Amino acid sequence: MVSRLKPTGFKVLSLTTISSPHQGSPFADYVIKFIGQKRLPKLYHILEKWGLETGAFEQLTTEYMRENFNPQTPDIEDVKYFSYGALTYPGIFSPFHASHRIISRVEGDNDGLVSVKSASHGVYKGTLLGPSHLDIINWTNRLKWIMKGLFGQHNKFNAVAFYLALSDMLAEEGL
Repeated sequence: MVSRLKPTGFKVLSLTTISSPHQGSPFADYVIKFIGQKRLPKLYHILEKWGLETGAFEQLTTEYMRENFNPQTPDIEDVKYFSYGALTYPGIFSPFHASHRIISRVEGDNDGLVSVKSASHGVYKGTLLGPSHLDIINWTNRLKWIMKGLFGQHNKFNAVAFYLALSDMLAEEGL
């Protein structure tokens, strides 16, 4: 990512990624294989009518990342790279239930879309326990947590606190 920035009138000191699919996602592989290349344009057309972006989906496959993106996007020598992964166990009604199961079979621990293995890049700072891929970007389903709260369960991941702590970590690194 940093190697492709234009213009370069500034100096990038570090890049920290959180549950980014550096090695692609087995779920993208599964969907592409299940749907097939011939039917993929029809799916894209439907998703675009719903207002959903589709352009990057094929670029999330493990093959694309391995064969294209990663070789064409090398790390910059004097930039510090940090990464975090995430591990969740989605319930049966979670939108990540099926994708989590598919990724688990191939790569193990994951957040519902990205495995911990794929999220690791540069200095791996750790695995966030509990949040789904959407929780990480603070797109938490508040109704879900209200309902779980009725049964004594509470969201243990605070995205705002995590990102503030991440800023502190970068400051401690001198960045």
